[in-house]
Amino acid sequence: MKLRSPMPDLSGATAWLNGEVSKNQLIGSKPTLIHFWSVSCGLCKEAMPEVNAFRDQYKKELNVIAVHMPRSEKDMDLTDIKEVAAQHDITQPIFVDNDMKLTDAFDNQYVPAYYVFDKDGQLRHFQAGGSGMKMLEKRVNRVLDEMRNA
Repeated sequence: MKLRSPMPDLSGATAWLNGEVSKNQLIGSKPTLIHFWSVSCGLCKEAMPEVNAFRDQYKKELNVIAVHMPRSEKDMDLTDIKEVAAQHDITQPIFVDNDMKLTDAFDNQYVPAYYVFDKDGQLRHFQAGGSGMKMLEKRVNRVLDEMRNA
């Protein structure tokens, strides 16, 4: 996905956990962080406490959506996804993408991966890998500052 691309529709989920949201519900009010993860991804599990702390710190100013992207057939077990989500305190809505519909719409190949959209639904930042929370926080704050100063 290129910067300034519009947020894809959040359609094609094989399941939603922790509630379902639509693109229309996210756009217009506040920026959105969409993060891709997988039950088989060690880096995702290591990064999750930071993602959760970030989610909680910015809960009034930022929408946070998780996308579970399977990396193998074994990753598609909904019971495993629910268990790992519970173990790692993933309380935000989770789009289960066993058919890779949203993964393809994002042209995403990585877990963990983080996409920051401004309140108008334009992609403002993308990064992949486990150790980029400081950069992610800077980018989110830039988008929030623009919104506050608009």
